[in-house]
Amino acid sequence: MTVEQWLNNDELAITIWKNKYRFEDESLDDWFKRVSGGNEIVEEQIRAKKFIFGGRILANRGLSDKNRKITYSNCYVVAPPKDNLESIFDCGAKLARTFSYGGGCGIDISNLRPSGAKVSNAAKTTSGAVSFMDFYSYITGLIGQSGRRGALMISISCDHPDLEEFIEIKSDLDKVTKANISVRVSDKFMEAVVKGETLILKFVTDTGETITKEVEAYPIFRKLAQMNWDYAEPGILFWDRITSWNLLSNNKEFSYAGVNPCAEEPLPAGGSCLLGSINLAEFVTKERKLDLSSLRETIQVAVIALNEVLDEGLPLHPLQEQRDSVAEWRQIGLGVMGLADMLIKLRVKYGSTTSRSILESIGHELIMTALETSSILAANCGPYPKFNRDYVIRTPFFKNLDSGDMNDLRFQSLHDDICKYGLRNSQLLTCAPTGSIATMLGVSTGCEPIFATSYTRKTESLVNEEKYYKVYTPIIKKLIDEGFSEETLPEYVVTSEQIPYRERIKVQATLQKFIDASISSTINLPESATIDDVETIYRLAWEEGLKGVTVYRSGCKRGAVLSKNPVIKECLKRPESVEAKLIRFKNGSENWIAFVGLIDGRPYEIFTGINNIEDFPIPTSITEGEIIKVKDSLGKRYDFQYTDKYGYTNRLGGLSRIFNQEYWNYAKLISALLRGGIELDKVVKIIDGMHFESDTLNTWKNGVKRAIKTFIVDGVTSHEVCPDCGEHLIYEGGCTICKNCGFSKCG
Repeated sequence: MTVEQWLNNDELAITIWKNKYRFEDESLDDWFKRVSGGNEIVEEQIRAKKFIFGGRILANRGLSDKNRKITYSNCYVVAPPKDNLESIFDCGAKLARTFSYGGGCGIDISNLRPSGAKVSNAAKTTSGAVSFMDFYSYITGLIGQSGRRGALMISISCDHPDLEEFIEIKSDLDKVTKANISVRVSDKFMEAVVKGETLILKFVTDTGETITKEVEAYPIFRKLAQMNWDYAEPGILFWDRITSWNLLSNNKEFSYAGVNPCAEEPLPAGGSCLLGSINLAEFVTKERKLDLSSLRETIQVAVIALNEVLDEGLPLHPLQEQRDSVAEWRQIGLGVMGLADMLIKLRVKYGSTTSRSILESIGHELIMTALETSSILAANCGPYPKFNRDYVIRTPFFKNLDSGDMNDLRFQSLHDDICKYGLRNSQLLTCAPTGSIATMLGVSTGCEPIFATSYTRKTESLVNEEKYYKVYTPIIKKLIDEGFSEETLPEYVVTSEQIPYRERIKVQATLQKFIDASISSTINLPESATIDDVETIYRLAWEEGLKGVTVYRSGCKRGAVLSKNPVIKECLKRPESVEAKLIRFKNGSENWIAFVGLIDGRPYEIFTGINNIEDFPIPTSITEGEIIKVKDSLGKRYDFQYTDKYGYTNRLGGLSRIFNQEYWNYAKLISALLRGGIELDKVVKIIDGMHFESDTLNTWKNGVKRAIKTFIVDGVTSHEVCPDCGEHLIYEGGCTICKNCGFSKCG
């Protein structure tokens, strides 16, 4: 079998396999053997696309002898920093080391004293917990992972006096850009919201100083909803549900320290989790029935396979505290993908009562078989070191599996086996996003509905440059092959934005009953959705027993990886000719000219320099034309073509001649930013941050910056602040002005 055959000749899928998971030039067969660890039964399941490991395992298993310091775990939670500078910066070092091994991290900052609290140093008072978020975010972006940036989740308790500042921090799009953020919300907080009560946010320092802040619960809750509506963050973690609904809720030696970047893995300090997913789409028979017997077999294989990887990868964790935690608690994270595809194959609408009934059966089979298999492993290899029989069997989560029917022999047998042998793992099930691996296998991600019947995916981690992939959802392609059109798809086919959010929440709640960890799932809302909608989602999610919820509204101010309509669809392939604007301006005492190439009215490339009339004999009345790419015996060049007032076509050859070699190189860099679809104000900021020893180059830089500014829509906030009053400047007419005091700056 070739990779083309295995992945159905899908270009994106093959690219993912070759660039993310294949080691050097290994063949597909060699890859199967490496990833399965030589276990033929596991290899068979992967070949059949019934089960697949998480990305870190696919990429790195079996390569420890290649002197590669790379973990098999996708995610970790770092021990929260203590309330002192040494611990804060020590946590930064732990993040950096973990990122360097390929792991994502979660960190909670609730232990750090709030803004204004006393400190025994030159500062006298602290800048607060929130002030250190950019430090951790910076580290995340700094440590490279072969094109895959680090991933970080920062959380804070709803009881912390800096809560409001935390909630609002991402309203500044330049703040905490390399981390997700979430608020740990308690039942007490939610009850106060419902009742319209006040809360006391309280923090006690190690010196005994008590900082309190009395707040009304509902306005803070409203602010959470508003910020999510506007900026897609913060997320919400229902912390009491997280800590109470699992197999460890009664264990006095255990506590959760935070969650991983996608929030599906609550973990202790130093905790880590290995991920793997079952592809539910492969368990639908030709008769459109769900094959639960085959599913049971795959679950058994998957639990055994993840335990094999856990043992093999124990020495590969970056930190000793991580190796200790994994050895003591032995968490694994078996999840699902292809759920939406499965329902379409069954001709069942996602979110319907029938779909939830099916998921009830699947969830029950997942947890029962996983527990049974873990108990068998415990009988053969011993339970996890911190196992306590009485704690486990008395947890609300485990007792919920008892149907109450005296004839439920399966539960009774499981109960007896756990009492006799224990469990090999303290945590078994989770639902991760599965973005890359699901796309590679051509199925829907995680437990999500299909995002769209077709869409464009932007990625920066597969290749060295940003690239857009047009993706047609494979399950939809199959329906079209059966005679449907994209316009006449059957009623049981629905996309994420078409499903009422109440149904989405009920689907997640159905699964959460059987998931001892958590679920990463995003409720996608149309641009027309309101803040009230987000608020309602949060309330319903809490009422239905979710452990957390993520909301993304189309059109919010913070971009997404998935986009149906990217800014420039063919950003890597320049057309032979593009529309151009000609801009003349003063740069100090010098006359300057800029030729700006446009696609769909947006800057795509730029040529600029001093306007020497001998080099550019263009009438001053000419303000537009075309930039034409020419390739001939003399090489590649760019010409400017325009129509004069008499209707004649004129052509000026070789725009690049205004640049010396150094100018040309920087111009290509800036044009690459423009072609990549980066917001123009961000491009201006990047250019502004370029500092040269040469005054000539700095003058040229200012000219480029000034030309691009003319295309920024009035009202956009600049990264610059007013030198007179300190307020953020806004763009207006190509200049930056202060609406507060009237300061203006052009150029």
